[in-house]
Amino acid sequence: MTGTYPHTRLRRTRATAWSRALHRETALTAADLIWPLFITEGEGVEQPIAALPGVSRWSVDGIVARAREAVELGIPVLALFPHTQPERRSEDGAEALNPDNLMCRAIRAVREDLGDRIGLLTDVALDPYTSHGQDGLIDEAGYVLNDETVEALVGQALNQANAGADIIAPSDMMDGRIGAIRDALEDAGHVNVQIMSYAAKYASAFYGPFRDAVGSRGLLKGDKKTYQMDPANTEEALREVEMDLAEGADTVMVKPGLPYLDIIRRVKDTFEVPVFAYQVSGEYAMIEHAVTAGAADRDAMVIETLTAFKRAGASGVLTYHAAHAARLLNHRPAS
Repeated sequence: MTGTYPHTRLRRTRATAWSRALHRETALTAADLIWPLFITEGEGVEQPIAALPGVSRWSVDGIVARAREAVELGIPVLALFPHTQPERRSEDGAEALNPDNLMCRAIRAVREDLGDRIGLLTDVALDPYTSHGQDGLIDEAGYVLNDETVEALVGQALNQANAGADIIAPSDMMDGRIGAIRDALEDAGHVNVQIMSYAAKYASAFYGPFRDAVGSRGLLKGDKKTYQMDPANTEEALREVEMDLAEGADTVMVKPGLPYLDIIRRVKDTFEVPVFAYQVSGEYAMIEHAVTAGAADRDAMVIETLTAFKRAGASGVLTYHAAHAARLLNHRPAS
C-alpha cells in the first residue's frame, strides 16, 4: 500500500465526473469496434433475424448503406457474412469459390462506393456454403478433412482478396490454414491483405443465433468439436495462437468473448500482439433478452461489456452492438 486511511482515501478520485474521467484506466472508442453484418440476396431487402433482435440481413445495397453509416459513426471495419441460398449450398461448398457470390458482390459494392474509407473483414470458412453445415469438407463418416479443406479455404481467401477484401479472417480452425493462405496471398500479389486468425475459437454453446443468421441451423450434421476448441482448455489456446502467428497471422481473435476474458488476457500477456474478441450472437441475444425482460439497461450493459474486453487486453471487439455503442460513445456525457 502507498498510504493508509484517512490520509489515503481512494474515493477522493471518484467523487466527481471530471475526476472519474481523468483517472479512467481503460479507454473505449468507436474506433475499437468491428460491425458484423449479414448479406442476403435481392435489392432493397431487410430481413430481421428473430434470434438476434435488432439485427437484420441486408441485400448488397443495404450493406453499402450500413457501410456509410459506419464511416459516419467512426467504426473502422465491417465483418461480412453471407446468407447463402439453399440451392447454392453443396457438399463441397463450391459457392465459396464463385467470384460473383454474395460476399464478393458486397465487397465490390462497398469498395466502389467508399474506396478505402472503411475496412472489410471477410469470413473464410465453408459452413455458409455447405449443405451439411460443417466448416470444411467431410468424408463418408462425417469427419471434417483437414488438408483437403485447407486447399478449398485458400481458394476462398483468394476469391475474397481479388474482390477487394482488406482482412481475411479464417474461422474454420483447420490446422495449417494460416500458412497456406499467407503463401497464396503473397504469391498473388496481395501483400497488404491482412490475416486475422480465429486462433482460439471454442466449441461454444453461444453460437446458436449466428447459425440462424447464416441459414445453417438445422443443416449441421453432428457437431464441431473435432476442430473447434474444448471450452475447458487454456494452454491449447496459447499453442493455437503461437502456431498461427508463426504462420503469418497479423492479428488473432478469441471467440466467444465474455466467457473467455481470461484467454484474452493470457494471449495478450504471452505474445504482446493485437488480440481481438468476438462478442458472439449468444452474448448479444442475452443482453437483448435481458433488456426485453426489464432486467437490464441496454446502454449500460453494452458499454460495460465492451469496456471489459478492452480492460482484458483486447485491441478491438466484433460486436452486433457496434452501431449502438458508437452512438453512445460519440455522444454520451461524462458520468
